[in-house]
Formats: sequence, structure tokens, C-alpha cells
Amino acid sequence: MMVEKIYGVCPHDCPDTCSVITEVENGRAVKFYADPDHPITQGWLCGKVRPYLDHVYHSDRLQYPLKRVGPKGSGQWQRISWAEAMAEIGRNWRAIIEQYGAEAILPYSYSGTLGLVQMSVASTRFWNRLGASQLQRSICGAAAEFAVNQTLGARRIPAYADLMQSKLLIVWGHNPASTAPHFMSQIIKAKRAGCQLIVIDPRRTRTAKKADWHIMPRPGTDGALALGMAHAIVAENKHDEKWLNANTVGWTELRARLAEYPPERVAAVTGVAVDDILKLAHLYVSVRPSVIKLADGVQRNHNGGQTARAICMLPALTGQYGVPGGGLMYSASGYVTWDFKAMNYWDECPKPGRWVNMNRLGAALLGETADPPLKSLFVFGSNPAAIAPNAAKVVAGLKREDLFTVVHELFMTDTADYADIVLPATSQLEQTDLHKAYGHATVSYNQQAIPPLGEAKSNWDVMRLLAAEMGFDEPWLQQDVDAVIDEVLAATAVTNPVLKGITVERLKTEGWQAMQIEPSVPFADGKFPTPSGKVELYSQFMADQGLDPLPGWRDVEDDGFVGGDGAVERNGRFPPEEALSLISSAGHFFVTSSLANQPGLLRQAGTPFVEIHPDDAAARDIQHGEQVVVENGRGWCELRAVVTDGVRPGVVVAPKGRWSKLGNGRNINWTTSDALGDMAGQSTYHSNRVWLRPK
Repeated sequence: MMVEKIYGVCPHDCPDTCSVITEVENGRAVKFYADPDHPITQGWLCGKVRPYLDHVYHSDRLQYPLKRVGPKGSGQWQRISWAEAMAEIGRNWRAIIEQYGAEAILPYSYSGTLGLVQMSVASTRFWNRLGASQLQRSICGAAAEFAVNQTLGARRIPAYADLMQSKLLIVWGHNPASTAPHFMSQIIKAKRAGCQLIVIDPRRTRTAKKADWHIMPRPGTDGALALGMAHAIVAENKHDEKWLNANTVGWTELRARLAEYPPERVAAVTGVAVDDILKLAHLYVSVRPSVIKLADGVQRNHNGGQTARAICMLPALTGQYGVPGGGLMYSASGYVTWDFKAMNYWDECPKPGRWVNMNRLGAALLGETADPPLKSLFVFGSNPAAIAPNAAKVVAGLKREDLFTVVHELFMTDTADYADIVLPATSQLEQTDLHKAYGHATVSYNQQAIPPLGEAKSNWDVMRLLAAEMGFDEPWLQQDVDAVIDEVLAATAVTNPVLKGITVERLKTEGWQAMQIEPSVPFADGKFPTPSGKVELYSQFMADQGLDPLPGWRDVEDDGFVGGDGAVERNGRFPPEEALSLISSAGHFFVTSSLANQPGLLRQAGTPFVEIHPDDAAARDIQHGEQVVVENGRGWCELRAVVTDGVRPGVVVAPKGRWSKLGNGRNINWTTSDALGDMAGQSTYHSNRVWLRPK
């Protein structure tokens, strides 16, 4: 029997965006492995994705559409056809639109796949034509993205291999051993070549265990630590005055701001000793080139945008932007922004609907979004009952009998349990797509390897069916996937030379193509795509928006400390002095909730747990391995206590991504806040105060 090799891409939310090969025999995938020729993948895959065929051929895969026939959440379903499902959706939507308007319908999607078509275009064209509410997609990195763009003008990143030129690497609030494994392998190579590694994180992560020095600040105080470093650098006259004068806007104003952050104040805020703040500043300014690796976890708090701004200023203070092996490593997403018209077709659609922040889904479903009220929810590429903050409100909203919910999924997730219609979705092996990485500068083509299992359909195919059901006959709602890719690529390449020579035909033949990046070291030409053409330490745009135009830090209390409604005062079980800061970290075995129902990965991850320092455990009579209740004014869940000095006192850590239905009915997001951060509607998962007690 002939075996065919099909080239594809890992679709999951990871900066590595690995190139993969699927071997197919008689229509069935029999092998799945890494492309040995890809410059980042280099022939190996992480433990999450290596058993991907277990995901594709999981016995719990949804095979055909389902209609709810019992109470919401009862698990009572009836098999229906796709034609019946579309008719049911169309009937409900037409009635909703007639009474409330199309803005009463909300699509909710995120990074179940990072593909151009199956995520981005599927999240825009049809919904724009319908006139539905727009989803503010700010759950992950919105504040840092906004802050980096306002400071540097674009998100650009050196190549992973450039780390070999670095003498000092600061990994700040990031755990690449679990969330960017191919970058982690580059860190190990750089260390062997003499690069020092400093990790700043309240938890001793797998990455921190490899560090030469691990610094453990209090959660949410990283911006203050960066400002304290800057104060020390300037106080010792170690900054690069010439570079600052030539390449920045706002240096004089920033210098005055730094006077507010002496090491003594910063030590009190962060819990990092004065001597360590001074040592860190000295190392950063004296060991050159030095590079800072920033990711999104560090900015999921009330100070998220300002944290990113403060960290962005450090390479400017030392004149290390544009230096090989120096500067900032955050994201490569700024190299390509897909052509707006080709993606959205807004000029042929009704006026864009009102925006609903995805972090406020529960509140929106329960009445915060009231004019018109949300009457229908369509979920794909996400599992909000498991991943959205303040899960109690999300679940309460999903239980509304007057909310018509459709979920397009591979599995019966926590969210699908509350749907009225469930539609079976394809895996990456059963669909075609295009992917640009956010950790490196390549574009990759995912060729469909096998036919869809059962009656599964891709996100884009469902959008085409919905468009037909709603009577929309625009050709751009019925293009096949390759035509969409070709249109968006061609339109974007007109104004973006990094895509020169990259076509669908070449991608089909070669699998992936490198972008044409000039200069190869970000900002080496001294040009920053900001309004001033310089690093904007002072941002006039932010000032015009009513935001602090300079990097800063402010103390913001978690509203869950009192539950938003006086829970502390009413409930003696919640004494303020016993509250702990909870970080819901990225899991090592799942990609948020994706893959979190795979038996092999679940066995490796073990039962859901929370890490607590021995001193905090002893004060609460909590024993290692016992079940504990984690609670605050928003809600509670039960977890297994792991007593360890791998977290700093006053901090507890529970990895995110668990399906509630696979545990005891709740996960850590029953405690997390749906309050918004300082910029761009950012989530604040890590601004979370909780109490722990034995069950």
C-alpha cells in the first residue's frame, strides 16, 4: 500500500509554529512527526503535540450534529443532519434579528487554531456581513501588544539563532520550557556558549530551574522592578545618554518619572531585596549584549500594559535596540498584518456592530450588554466555560433558557454541554490553512491530510453554510480556502515586501517560506515605525487616550478580595491578612484547554493541583497531597495541595486549562477576575487574591 507524506503545521497557540509531516495510508493518518528540514522545528515536537494522532482519532470525537432535547447541561441530545442544524440556526437567528437586531448575536472564538482562514477569516467575514456584535479579542496579550506598538511602533523579534550572540538573557515572566520549547532549546545552546540566564518569575518554573539566577517578585509588580532597575542605572550614570537623545522621545520626562522609583520603594513593592535590584541593574547594563525575553503571562494583571512599557524602556536606556544579541524579544507578529479589506470586507457590510469584551462574557450574558441583550452565542475555536475568567458568571449565562447557543467543536467540552446545537469540527489534519508564526518569521501551509471524520466540517466551511442559510450571496463568503489564502496573501504583499515571492503554489510545494526581513536585526537601521520615528518613552497617543504617557506602576486591589460586593466583611472565613496571590500559570501538558481531554496527557499532568509555600501551608494546617478549597468572593474550586518552596511565600500557583467536567465540576477560573487591565481591555487573571483551607 502506498504511503503519502503530507506537509502541515501545528495550529496551536505556541510561538514555535512547528512544521509537521503526516503519513497517510488508505485515507488514514498512520504517522505524525516533525519536519527535519524546518529551521525552528528541526525534527522534534513537544510532548503535547507528539501524540497528535491520539487527538485526531480520539473515541470521543463528535461525529455529527446534535440538538439539545433536555434541560441545558442535562446531556440529552438528538442526532440531526447538517441541513436540519442550519435550518434551526437560521430560524432562531432570523427571529432574533427581527426583534432585537443582529447585534444580539455574538460570535466567540479564539486560538483553538491560529490559522489565517480557520481562525481569522472565519471570525470576520460572515459575522461582519451579518452585522453581529464584534468580539474584543483581548484575553491573551492585548495590553502588551498595545504597549509595545506604542513604544516601538511594531512587534518585531530577532531570530531564535541570534541568541547565540547574547551574553545575558533575562526571561521575564515567561516559561518557554513549557510554552515555547524550541526557544528553550536555543536558550540551552546559548548557555553552553557562555550566555548568562536570569529568570524573573514568582514560581520556580522548569525554565527557572535552568537559570543562573532566579528572582521571585510579587505578582503584578514586574513593572515596578523594571522602573527600579532603570532608576539604579540612571543614578549610576550607566545609561546611554547619546543614544537616548538621538533615538527616543520623552527621555527628559522619563528621567523625572524614574526619580519616583528608588530601590527602597521598589523593594517594598516587589519583595525583591535592594541589593538584588542593584545587582540586576548592574548585570543588565554591564554584560553586553543583553536581551530581554518577554511573553504574555507577565501582563495579565491590572498593570499589564505599563509592565510591558517599563520593560521596553530598558533596552532604550542602554542603547541595545538594533544590536545583534541585544534588545527585546516579544513577538514577530508585527512583520505581517494581513490586508484589512481582504480579511474583513467591511466596506461591503453593515456598519460594524458594537464591541463585547471577551473577558466580560459572563457579565455580558447576564445583562451588562443590554442594548440589545445578547440572545445568541456562537462558539468555535474556544471553550469559554473552561478558559474565560469568572467562570461562575459564564456558566450562569450559558444556562439561560432564552440564550440560543451553538458550539462548533471536536469534543463535548464544558461549553458544549450548555449548547442548543453542537456541530462537529475538523482537526488540523482534516482542513487546509495558512499560518504565520509569532515566534519567528516564516509562513507555512497546512495541507489537508485526511478526509474529515464522520460529518465534521471546518470553521470556514461552516461559515459558508451559515452565509447560504442567511441568504448572503457575496462571492467572498463562498471562496474555497486556497482562494481566500491567495487573495489575502496577494493583497498584503502589495504593501509589505516581507512577503515577496511567497505564493500558495510555492507553499504547497515547499511547505513553508521564510519572510524577507530587512534589517534582520530589529531596528538596526535606527528606524522605529512610531509617529516620531523613534522609541516613544513618552507616548502622545496614549496621553490623548487619557492613559499615562510614561511607564509607571500603581497599586490596584483585586476586586475579588471583597468579592466586589463586600464578601470579606460578610464572611469571616475570608480574613484579609490570610489572602494569597494566585497565578493561573500555563500548563506543561496542555495548550490552555486544548488537548486537555487526552488520556495520555492527563496521566502525565496528574490531578489538578495548587502549589503553596511550606510556611503558608503550615499556617493553614494544609498537608502535602490533601484536597484543599481555593476560594474568594467570586467562587471556589477544589485542588490537590503541592507544598513546595518553588513558589514564594504569599503566592500560590495552579495551572490553567483544566476541563471542569473532568475534575470535580469546577476549575481555577471560578476564582479569577473578569476586571479589565490598564490598556486595551486586557484580562487580569493574575490579579487574583484567594484563600486556601483544607477540604
